[in-house]
Amino acid sequence: MAMTTNLVLTVLAEDKPGLVERLASIISAHSGSWVDSAMSRLGGEFAGILKVSIPESQAEALEAALGKLGDEGITVNFRADKSLPREGGTRAQFELIGQDHLGIVAKISGVLARLNVNVEDLRSSVFTGSMSGEAMFKARAEIVLPPGLAFDTLAEALEAIAGDVMVDIELCDPSQPEPC
Repeated sequence: MAMTTNLVLTVLAEDKPGLVERLASIISAHSGSWVDSAMSRLGGEFAGILKVSIPESQAEALEAALGKLGDEGITVNFRADKSLPREGGTRAQFELIGQDHLGIVAKISGVLARLNVNVEDLRSSVFTGSMSGEAMFKARAEIVLPPGLAFDTLAEALEAIAGDVMVDIELCDPSQPEPC
């Protein structure tokens, strides 16, 4: 049985139709399997991260083929998948919303970092408020609390800065029957 390896790729290019197909066809041509991805159009650019599984014998050729996409304005970076099995911890989510201003993400992520909370997924956007017409900031995150950190401790830490940051934060306890 052939040995496989997993690669994590980041992709950045000017957004245009066919980018995902271009990547997928090269990966497939090298016997690779598209495992997981998150891709989005941001500011007219296409940005993505994906994990592929490929026979070890094809890894170097895949990297070379994807590297040639630079001639087409598509930048692809590679890293070996360094995934480790999860070490316990409690999964949770939070959502926040407030009038947009500088420092929201920096202050919230500072609290998370001090408590050793891992951010696994973060989605954010700025939109126009329906009532005020002001720029509003919204974020939603999937997080993992480290073993030993009580959910209530994190909730208190976030609530303590919510007023200073001027946002409403809803932290969802996954042990409750209806998390966010």
